[in-house]
Amino acid sequence: MGLLSFFTRKTDPVETRAVQPGYTSALMAARDAWISGGSGLAELTGAVQASVSLWESGLSLADVTGTDLLDRRSMALCARSLALRGECLFLIRDDRLVPCTDWDLSTRYGQPRAYRVGLPEIGGGRSETVLAGEVLHFRIGCDAVTPWAGTAPLARAKLSASLLDEITTALRDVFRDAPIGSQIVPVPEGAAEDMALMRRSFRGNRGAALVIEGVAQATAAGMNPNIGQSPDQLSPQIDKTLADKLLTEAKGEVYNVFGILPGLTNPATTGPMVREAQRHLAQLVLQPIAGLMAEEATEKLGAPVAIDVVRPMQAYDHGGKARAVATMLQAMAQAKEAGLDAATVKDAMQFIDWAE
Repeated sequence: MGLLSFFTRKTDPVETRAVQPGYTSALMAARDAWISGGSGLAELTGAVQASVSLWESGLSLADVTGTDLLDRRSMALCARSLALRGECLFLIRDDRLVPCTDWDLSTRYGQPRAYRVGLPEIGGGRSETVLAGEVLHFRIGCDAVTPWAGTAPLARAKLSASLLDEITTALRDVFRDAPIGSQIVPVPEGAAEDMALMRRSFRGNRGAALVIEGVAQATAAGMNPNIGQSPDQLSPQIDKTLADKLLTEAKGEVYNVFGILPGLTNPATTGPMVREAQRHLAQLVLQPIAGLMAEEATEKLGAPVAIDVVRPMQAYDHGGKARAVATMLQAMAQAKEAGLDAATVKDAMQFIDWAE
């Protein structure tokens, strides 16, 4: 027994660790949701990307006064992040804005006090801890529960985004997997070699699988083989599912979420409708966002900042502008002839929203 124990090699103790099952995968999923956005639905569709592009183009066209930090590149980055994520954060460093990939923060009375931000680098990101005054934190769709966090438009309308995602995915799968263009062709029954030769002769028609049916199968199905039979179509009847109507309505809901009139993408739209859709997007959607951004920039940069989206994004109607200018000059000339003072004319201008 002692000899056996002498030649027996002692094994190393097995190291055991207490690891929560699925922790790494859950952490990676949370990280992916944090980076890509809170919704994750319908963001790959053309309707959403067209809406995001309109936001991006509109804010990049804005007139920014009071600071040189908010250049057009930064405004475009901010617009895309606000549209898909609901918030955007820039670190103020060396007279420029550095976009942050992710961040967490501490608050007091619901207001951010300090941030731990992640900065993008080509060799791998790095993180810094900064005070709230060192960052520009733009956010939209805030609520009273989390006033320090924004929400994306799609995250506020998940059902509409899910509907568009399901319809688009279903149509994609139909055109990818369904036997579109395939037919069942009845032919006279023949030898096995002749039938195989005929089946091979139909191959290569853009990948459509043509099924050749002999008269034996036709007879078993209750058809008269002596009467000429028309080919049976295997293509799915998508028109009976109202997919086109549902897709148009789903796109319209997504356009409304982003503040874009659905008539802008209507094939029968006209020039006045395009101009009104542009004005609606500029005045009621992008300009309020620009006002929030200007307030944040004014607070953090210490100088009055103004961002105007309406003037550069307006639809230029030269005929209407010319008539408006002529009417205004005529009204001013009549006021001068009537002997009205400047205060009275200014009050009249303010009454019709011509204050500035």
